[in-house]
Parts: sequence; C-alpha cells; structure tokens
Amino acid sequence: MPTDLWTQFDAAPLALTLRVAGVATLLALALGVALGWVFARTRLPGRGVLEAVCMLPLVLPPTVLGYGILVLTGRRSALGAWLREHFDYTVIFHWHGAVIASTLVALPLVLKGASSAFAQVDRHLEAASRTLRQCAWSTFVRVTLPLAWPGILAGTLLAFARAMGEFGASLMVAGSIPGQTQTASMAIYDAVQAGRDDVALLLALIVSAVSVAILVLSNRFLQRPPPP
Repeated sequence: MPTDLWTQFDAAPLALTLRVAGVATLLALALGVALGWVFARTRLPGRGVLEAVCMLPLVLPPTVLGYGILVLTGRRSALGAWLREHFDYTVIFHWHGAVIASTLVALPLVLKGASSAFAQVDRHLEAASRTLRQCAWSTFVRVTLPLAWPGILAGTLLAFARAMGEFGASLMVAGSIPGQTQTASMAIYDAVQAGRDDVALLLALIVSAVSVAILVLSNRFLQRPPPP
C-alpha cells in the first residue's frame, strides 16, 4: 500500500455512509419499535402476514428490493410523478434513495429485537404501574420501554451495521455518483473495478473495523442479564 495513500484518500464515501446509515437507523428505530410493540402485544388480524412482509428485506435479493423502490418511487410511478410535479424532487439518483433502501434492510433487525424485548417485559410491573394511576402512555415510557431498551438497542446497533453495508438496492436506486450518492460499499466496488486495490483494501478495513466494534457492543447488550 503506497505511503501517500492517506494523503490521497477521499473520506467523502465514509462520511456519506455514516449519514445514510444514521438517518436510516433512526427511521428503522421509530418504525421497528412501533411495529414491535404491535406484534408483541396485540392480536391484530393478519399479524403474521404483516410481520412476514416486514421481514422480507432479510431474504429478498437486493435487486428485487431496489426494483420495488424504483416501481413505487420512480418518475413513472404515481408518487414519483407527484413529487416531481409539486416539489421538483425525486429520490432516484439522490442520497435519499440510499436512505430508503438502507431503512428497509435495517428495519427487520430493529423489529425483531423490539418485538422480542417487549414480549419479555414482566406484565406484572406494568400492572403495578397502572395501579399507581399511570396512564397507558406513562406506563409505556416509564416501565415498558426502559425494561425493553437493551434488546431494542442491540437490534438498533445491528441495524446500523447492516445499513452501513447496504449496496445492491442502493446502487439501483441512488447510483454511485462520487461526492453525491457514492457510499463506502460503492466506492470499494468502483475501486476494484478501476484496479485501485489499495483504496479498496483501506476502505474495506475501515468499514470492517467499525462493523466489528458495533457487533461487539451489540453482543454486550444482548448478553446483559434481565433486571431483577
């Protein structure tokens, strides 16, 4: 690896990766916690089918997921045409498209963690809260959520790591435009295609190191014993 590689290194793909993964993780967290509570605590008709649909990004090929986003938000779709007509905006070839793709692949990890965490919360503690004249929302915020938070956080960390590594669907939706939509995974692919193995290796090592740190932190929360 050339000694001057660091001086020529472009950090823009890494910065964009962190931005995309951060926004996607926040969106996945909000959706995952809400859906996780629904799946763990309600008898919603068709719950099994809805949960299976939410988990699909884990098993679908990235190209299928990317194509689905294109169909729903592309310029020829009803939503895409409306956004372009009224706001002159499109998610295609925009980093927002990568956020959508990353959110979809990260959501199942948050959802599973949240659903499992909510299911393990002791209902007697929630009942005790209600005897103290706490409303349902207060009980959720003060009792249920703090007890379930370690499991939710573990799933959220895994979701962030997954969002960082998103490639296929994001490439189809956002493309790989240097300085605009090119994330670290896309930059690695482009560097390999261009024969710049030193750049690809450096980016791969950085992303791998961050991912390992996130996985270690996530395992600590997963292995934390439940409160007495």
